Amino acid sequence: MSLAEKITSKTARVGIIGLGYVGLPLAIAVSDAGFSVVGIEVDKEKALKINGGESYIPDVEPSAVKKAVDEGRFSATTDFSAIKELDIISICVPTPLSEMHEPNISYVRSAANEAGKYLKSGQLVILESTTYPGTTEEAVLPILEESGLTVGKDFYLAFSPERVDPGNKTYGIHNTPKVVGGITPECTDLARAFYSQFVQLVVPVSSTRVAEMTKLLENIFRSVNIALVNELMLLSDRMGINIWEVIEAAASKPFGFMPFSPGPGLGGHCIPIDPFYLSWKARQYDFHTEFIELAGKTNESIPYYVVSKVSQALNSHKKSINGAKVLVLGLAYKKNVGDTRESPAIKIISLLEKLGAEVATHDPFVDQEIIGTKTYKSVALTPDIISESDCIVIVTDHTNVDYNMVADNAKLIVDTRNKLKNFAGSHIVRI
Repeated sequence: MSLAEKITSKTARVGIIGLGYVGLPLAIAVSDAGFSVVGIEVDKEKALKINGGESYIPDVEPSAVKKAVDEGRFSATTDFSAIKELDIISICVPTPLSEMHEPNISYVRSAANEAGKYLKSGQLVILESTTYPGTTEEAVLPILEESGLTVGKDFYLAFSPERVDPGNKTYGIHNTPKVVGGITPECTDLARAFYSQFVQLVVPVSSTRVAEMTKLLENIFRSVNIALVNELMLLSDRMGINIWEVIEAAASKPFGFMPFSPGPGLGGHCIPIDPFYLSWKARQYDFHTEFIELAGKTNESIPYYVVSKVSQALNSHKKSINGAKVLVLGLAYKKNVGDTRESPAIKIISLLEKLGAEVATHDPFVDQEIIGTKTYKSVALTPDIISESDCIVIVTDHTNVDYNMVADNAKLIVDTRNKLKNFAGSHIVRI
């Protein structure tokens, strides 16, 4: 039976390398579609939790994992030799930046090396990890072809960027269009056939490079526009203009304008990182993405601005930031999730600590977070805790926080999310 026939009959065995924020939701979606799925995870504890029917990803219900495991459609292992029994291998591993803001695709290379050890004729390998244009063709393909097999003839290789939005209750894997680009047309066709089994719309493109660039464009578009509105926020602050009112008024235009909101800085795995992936790759072509890099620098500067606003607000209340009790509301990078990757709260807390502030945190989705050498445990949000604090800083606008209580009991509030837009008082400072 050909791979195409296995896909349509759902007898193809699927392996997913990396069961994190991307891999685990994908594994559940694929198993729910009727495929047999093996998750390959280097973290032994995560593999044990999966096999015990547990979930460690907020967007994946434990009941969904338990059902897939109990029905024999999903299991996890730390043994990469499971690849030799599979038909489709999806690579969903992290692609962080180095300290010098250069791409670190060591996890991708490692996964490709393991896949290459057990690669056999007829298999389809798909990279989902966000990366720079050329990664699939220049980094993954040569590793896989060390097996002696030829792409497009003996095995198939494609890139399909993940489009996971943690906490989004409207769009998930099933109803978010999937972009697919293969090394050869047949690679694209097979990947498209696979995703079509559980995604409503699959968008094929002409190459892996186009698919890789598509993902970067999506996130750089957001990064640049957020940087624009952040810069206008800084200017509006000096001019005494409420930037939130400006945005709301501009959004009344029914064409030619898309509203973006300022904030304490960018967070999450993609938007703060992806622009630097493209900038690094562009330099290989003697091209400098100055506009994109400027947006990244602008967004990176915002936590410093937030801390300066805290300091100024405390000074206006005759209180020095050195020794001040500051309560930071929110550790996650976005509301209603527990994901702290690249969260601006981490930078803000570090800066506050360096200036001598005594920082406490509250986040209903994050029990604790290690920042530097210190562990910050989420404190209970009570009127006493609020009133005892010299300043409250709203960094993440979780919806299950009693902002009425915060506004009524706080001495001073710095609101970076316009969460208190309907509240008045000289004790409320908005960025």
